[in-house]
Amino acid sequence: MEKITFTPDEANALLPQLKADLFKLQELTTQFETEYSELQERKALYKEASVQIENDPDPFFERESKLEFLKMEADMLIGNFARKGVLLKMINPGLIDFPAIVDGEEVLICWKEGETSITHYHGWHDGFIGRKPLPEE
Repeated sequence: MEKITFTPDEANALLPQLKADLFKLQELTTQFETEYSELQERKALYKEASVQIENDPDPFFERESKLEFLKMEADMLIGNFARKGVLLKMINPGLIDFPAIVDGEEVLICWKEGETSITHYHGWHDGFIGRKPLPEE
């Protein structure tokens, strides 16, 4: 498979769709975390009560299935970033890197949630802390 690289213009053009996908992913992770916490609380209460219903061998099946479905949906969205050739570095706050060539060097142009466009880049091993402004064209 050919390595995909982006120009800043190409990355900025893709940004609206990536922002929408990121927002969906953030909603899913929040929902997953809430559901997971509630499930753990119910399991603790159930264990404390030591009462089991005869015809309900697994009273948590539905909630656990819902969690599994949410995880599969999140995995699919995460995979969509990779299929587009971008690197999702963080969900909250959103942090996305785009492989690129700047001044003849392989780098990552990067976007952080809250920024209106892509204006910075960093080396593959520098990370977010090593961000530098993109050179003027």
